Amino acid sequence: MSTLKTEVAQARQAAYPIDEVNLNRWSPRSFLEKEVPETTLKSVLEAARWAPSAFNFQPWRFIVARTREERETFFPFINEFNRSWCEKAPVLVLIVSKKVSDKGDFVSHAFDTGSAWGLFAMEATRQGLATHAMLGFDQAKAREILGVPEEYAIQALVALGYQGPKENLPDGMREREVPSPRLPIEEIAFQGSFGRPLK
Repeated sequence: MSTLKTEVAQARQAAYPIDEVNLNRWSPRSFLEKEVPETTLKSVLEAARWAPSAFNFQPWRFIVARTREERETFFPFINEFNRSWCEKAPVLVLIVSKKVSDKGDFVSHAFDTGSAWGLFAMEATRQGLATHAMLGFDQAKAREILGVPEEYAIQALVALGYQGPKENLPDGMREREVPSPRLPIEEIAFQGSFGRPLK
């Protein structure tokens, strides 16, 4: 029995068998102003906690804003376009990664933190939540407002919550509120050397 969401089934088809959670995860902008239970939020963070990490360094950190007051602290560093929709999201999360260890520069901090974000997003989908990662914000201002130390790189800002109807979005965004396609395997995977078709 298919567990694909209706809007996903109309826009996405897997070329090979995969768990449907991979298709159901997409990045809507419409959120309900409905609180995410603490246990559900912590389950999402728990999944991220178990991401693979070089030397088990676990460079990822999540700065979570759940209350209205906390979210309003984030608003000044978010650009106008993203603020127009993400202010309704009940949770905002700034993802940062530690760039240095006691042995010096930790070169895979961004790669490892991306893995944690992926597990975060998948668990959110399993929990019936939606996520939307953003880069449209002032990183320097975010660092200053939230007190992020210089040894941490700012990676992304994520809106988390329950998906709302596209009709709740400002004009101009509604037609974009659909799951996006992906490039075929032939364009992203090569065999033996770059550009050589995978057989």
